[in-house]
Amino acid sequence: MQVNRLFQIIYILLEKNSVTARELAEKIEVSKRTIYRDIETLSTAGIPVYMTKGKGGGISILPNFILNKAILTEEEKSEIISSIRAVNAVNFSDSEAEKVLIKLNSILGENDTDWIEVDFSNWGNAEKEKETFNNLKTAILSKKVVKFDYSSAKGENISRKVCPLKLCFKGQSWYMYGYCGIRNDYRFFKLRRIKDLYVSEESFNIKAPKKIMKEDNVFYDEFITLKMKISSKMAYRIYDEFEDFKKLDDGSFIVTAEYPKGEWLFSYISSFGEECEVLAPQEIREEIKNKIEKMLLNYS
Repeated sequence: MQVNRLFQIIYILLEKNSVTARELAEKIEVSKRTIYRDIETLSTAGIPVYMTKGKGGGISILPNFILNKAILTEEEKSEIISSIRAVNAVNFSDSEAEKVLIKLNSILGENDTDWIEVDFSNWGNAEKEKETFNNLKTAILSKKVVKFDYSSAKGENISRKVCPLKLCFKGQSWYMYGYCGIRNDYRFFKLRRIKDLYVSEESFNIKAPKKIMKEDNVFYDEFITLKMKISSKMAYRIYDEFEDFKKLDDGSFIVTAEYPKGEWLFSYISSFGEECEVLAPQEIREEIKNKIEKMLLNYS
């Protein structure tokens, strides 16, 4: 189709400073005569395409040309570029998103899409998580079964065989959603807990659901409501990590938050050190007390 061919020619010319008619003909798989007719068509339509003869000559397009006569509105152009920026912001994908972004900026014109910058990678061991992310992405797109060792929230270390379906980001962490051959059910796996990932040659035909995070408690964990008193020295964390809190006259805070149960909870509470006291529920207070007493035995 001529329209697609013309757009392809513009795309190539925007990417390169100068291209010969022979190179264009070979790349698009048409004759040189067809290329000459297409260049004339583009020129007639107002596209600033020109030809130079002699050594080093070829077909070129004026620098800083913007395809203003595109069907897309300015809002649609901005949405497209912003969406690709969002993909690139994940920071786990390769450089292809950035390459596409540069080319689209050339074609659609520079839009005001630099209003936000996000990096979802964690502070520690980001390279390892990036490797896991990219390997899982490959397995999902090629529909290959993966095998790995997984540390559950209960401290269990189990070898898994999973049909990976989606990569998800929720609650400050990356998860892989897939069908687990051991549990014979669909499960979420936290990327940071996946070790020794292996992408096998075994294929699967399971399709991922369009929406997997539509329920309130998608991870099927048991949640508890935690009430804590935290000193004013931790004010910066109060504002960063909590929504439901009350500041007392002495500067300390009473905070209330809902958390999934698990061994991680003690580590989280301990990160506040002596500046935090759990007020409720009582069983959590007792559990923390018992753990601290056991820890003290190491220093007796």
